[in-house]
Amino acid sequence: MTRGRFVTLEGVDGAGKSTHVAWIAERLRASGHRLLVTREPGGTPLAERLRELVLTEPMEPLAETMLLFAARADHVRREIEPALAAGTWVLCDRFTDATFAYQGGGKGVPAELIAHLAQVSHNGLLPDLTLVFDCPYEISRERLRRAAREPDRFEREDRPFFERVRQAYLALAHTDPERIRVIDAGGPEDKVKKLIEDEISGL
Repeated sequence: MTRGRFVTLEGVDGAGKSTHVAWIAERLRASGHRLLVTREPGGTPLAERLRELVLTEPMEPLAETMLLFAARADHVRREIEPALAAGTWVLCDRFTDATFAYQGGGKGVPAELIAHLAQVSHNGLLPDLTLVFDCPYEISRERLRRAAREPDRFEREDRPFFERVRQAYLALAHTDPERIRVIDAGGPEDKVKKLIEDEISGL
């Protein structure tokens, strides 16, 4: 049986990646693929409980990183790996690149530690394609302001944190351009969809 493909969506809060999850899922299913749509942190009952802690409880960056990888390990073992092995494609809203960007770039957790935890928790599993939704600070803040919900503690971070996370994502894309593609997410939705379509059509 052919192994499924693993696609992840990344970017700063407010860049618009979550807005496009359902549309990307529709496009992949229209191409004839069985698809699991999931998110991080989350995706399993345990990981969803850890997500609630991470998004709401103040904590040290190291503790935060460890909780994220605990959630990720459970998610990979229970959902992602079995789906891929069965030939199902997986579309995931965030994965380990988010930890490198947010906890590494944003909060200073050493990249070497994050890489080690990644190896332990998902043993070399990498996405086949990662789309990084990128936009300026002003656009992301305006989108978050219009969202009809209370912002989580990451969304409440200041501009310097946002800029560090954004630059960390761009640096990741620079080091792995075959896997990580940057989507200019600051423009109109139809143009963003065209950029996405160009990337996923090659899978």
